[in-house]
Amino acid sequence: MTQLERARQGEITPQMEFVAQSEGLAADVVRDEVARGRMVIPANTVHVEKGLEPIGIGVAARTKINANLGKSSLSSNPRCELEKLFAAVKYGADTVMDLSTGAEIDAVRERIIQAAACPVGTVPIYQAVEPLDDVADLKPQDFIDVVEQQARQGVDYMTVHCALLKDQVPLTKNRVTGIVSRGGSLAAKWMAAHNLENPFYTHFDDLCAIMRQYDVTWSLGDGLRPGCLADACDAAQFAELKVMGELARRGRQQGCQVMIEGPGHVPMDQIERNVRLEREWCDEAPFYVLGPVVTDVAPGYDHITSAIGAALAAWYGAAMLCYVTPKEHLGLPDLDDVRQGVIAYKIAAHAADVARGRAGARDRDDALSRARFAFDWETQFRLSLDPETAQRMRAESLAASDSGQTPYCSMCGPKFCAMKTTAELRQMVKDEG
Repeated sequence: MTQLERARQGEITPQMEFVAQSEGLAADVVRDEVARGRMVIPANTVHVEKGLEPIGIGVAARTKINANLGKSSLSSNPRCELEKLFAAVKYGADTVMDLSTGAEIDAVRERIIQAAACPVGTVPIYQAVEPLDDVADLKPQDFIDVVEQQARQGVDYMTVHCALLKDQVPLTKNRVTGIVSRGGSLAAKWMAAHNLENPFYTHFDDLCAIMRQYDVTWSLGDGLRPGCLADACDAAQFAELKVMGELARRGRQQGCQVMIEGPGHVPMDQIERNVRLEREWCDEAPFYVLGPVVTDVAPGYDHITSAIGAALAAWYGAAMLCYVTPKEHLGLPDLDDVRQGVIAYKIAAHAADVARGRAGARDRDDALSRARFAFDWETQFRLSLDPETAQRMRAESLAASDSGQTPYCSMCGPKFCAMKTTAELRQMVKDEG
């Protein structure tokens, strides 16, 4: 049985126990959240046997972040993707998605699953269309076979664009950027070529059978997510979201865990509405958002423009944030892009957890602040999200003869350091008392 089915029977599984301990929650709370469908534990039974360390994704848990990896037909290789995996996990990614295209897709995924203790996700249509000249040649059974193959490898959650229906496609005709989801555009082209309904929708129950067998979590893909601010919150996006709610209920009825993918480009003032509608229409299924990017004018800095939106989305109730790197819209991210993307999203997720008042979320902030006032540089570095960068910047600011243990910050210097002056003031008051 799946985690959902076992939770509904009142069982607390080892995976639920693990999540409870890591989140500081009671095990029965985790069980109840899973049973309700408000939390998922992506834990393919095959990956569990290979050493998966399960996580809980849901509003009751701390905000999670995902890092996208994967080679393309133009660049990268299996070894490079493993390096990205290790970097992503080092800096705090809770899950990774293998979005590989081109040759050696199976080999890359197998290495990632073997090496990753965290949950691994995929978008199966990428592999299904790789050997084809055109997506129109795709046969539904071939896609189903790819999903089963990936499930057997141990993939913990899969993005499938099941909710993009034939009558929604005309709603995108006046969009500035059209359909920006790769999977969504492929599904739309298949429907246009065959004048048939989305095969992922019509074969949803067949796919559910596979998901249930291996306990693969659904990540219902947002094939009509907006690709620019001008397209946000349009009729196409919300038509698909309503179908996602229908499929989330159907999936749960068949024992499957389900989360919902969210929009890509949304102005700041519309983010709360997006989260609210997803929770209302999808019965509070965990919301997994890409960004959202809050302005379109910063190529090269979209890890920042999207982290702003991600922090807001998580504050309003999104459960997992899919990172965006500086290379978004420009190219395949390298190792440093992965690091920058993960750090930006760890900041966003942590800020949201603090704002939501999650138990213990601010402990690290308070400890670092105490160390800062005490000029305890080593503790500050240890508590930093990116210790190496903090240490490097500190070292670059010090004089060659400085040991680095100075009781003042290198930005202000000994004469103008406010915290040094405050410490002296306190001593003066203490001495006078």
